[in-house]
Amino acid sequence: MSGRRSRSGQSTEISDDQINDLVSKLRRLIPELQPTPSHKVSAAKVLKETCNYIKNLHREVDGLSDRLSELLSSTDSDSPEAAILRSLLM
Repeated sequence: MSGRRSRSGQSTEISDDQINDLVSKLRRLIPELQPTPSHKVSAAKVLKETCNYIKNLHREVDGLSDRLSELLSSTDSDSPEAAILRSLLM
C-alpha cells in the first residue's frame, strides 16, 4: 500500500486493517448503520452516511442556536433566565 499524506504534509502509512477498523467504529456510531448480523454495509456507504449524519447534526445545532437566540431576545435582559440563556450561547 502506498503512503498517504497527512494534513501536515508528512507521509503516514495506514494499513487496510486500520481503515477497516475505523470504518467499523464509524458504523457503530451512526444510528442509521447499526450493525445487524445479516446486513453488510460497504465502506463507501458508511462514509456517505457519516457525512449525512454530521450535516444533520450541524442543521440541528443551527436550529437550536436560532431558537435560543429568539428566546434570549424575547426575555428581559436582566432576568436570571436571560443570564442562563446568554451563558449557553457563549
